[in-house]
Amino acid sequence: MSMNSCHRSVTGHSVAGILYSAATFSCLGISRVSHGGANPVATQLTINGETQTVESSPDTPLLYVLRDELQLNGPRFGCGLAQCGSCSVLVDDVEMRACVTPLSAVAGREVTTLEGLPERHAQTTGLDNAPELTPIQEALVDEQAIQCGYCYNGMIIKATELLENNPSPSRAEIVTAMNGHLCRCGTYPKIITAIELAARKMGEQA
Repeated sequence: MSMNSCHRSVTGHSVAGILYSAATFSCLGISRVSHGGANPVATQLTINGETQTVESSPDTPLLYVLRDELQLNGPRFGCGLAQCGSCSVLVDDVEMRACVTPLSAVAGREVTTLEGLPERHAQTTGLDNAPELTPIQEALVDEQAIQCGYCYNGMIIKATELLENNPSPSRAEIVTAMNGHLCRCGTYPKIITAIELAARKMGEQA
């Protein structure tokens, strides 16, 4: 079946508020597994520093578990193919695309979503209390880098990974790191400038 045929199919299925068809999932090679699938099992995860037990099939995409079972809506469904970055989370300090990561791949591992970043920032910098926003989030606001906001989650997750590993990146290093994260509004220059600003602020606070 062609891509166009996929999108012309009419038997709908809603995922994260977006309408997709059974034929669309099939021709794109995506396994559409409900949380109460054929073999749901109890899986223990550490999400934003807290132990959580979920009941889903092991091959359920992590994104569905986070949003639908745990009501963590920072990660978003964008492309479903790990191409845009809207669904990104940190797994053991490394960015991963939750839309294609099966639940079984993160069992027993540390997962951080957008919601957990302020507390993560407090712990890594020795703050007594978690701020409302991290320096990266504040910089994106200051630079008015976010328009529709759909890419916001992935940009912040990737920038967090970058600055934790490289506190003073060059502009070229920022561009390289952010490659693969898509902004529908095209505000890439402001996003890059915001990350530079956040790096300076974090350096001053160190």
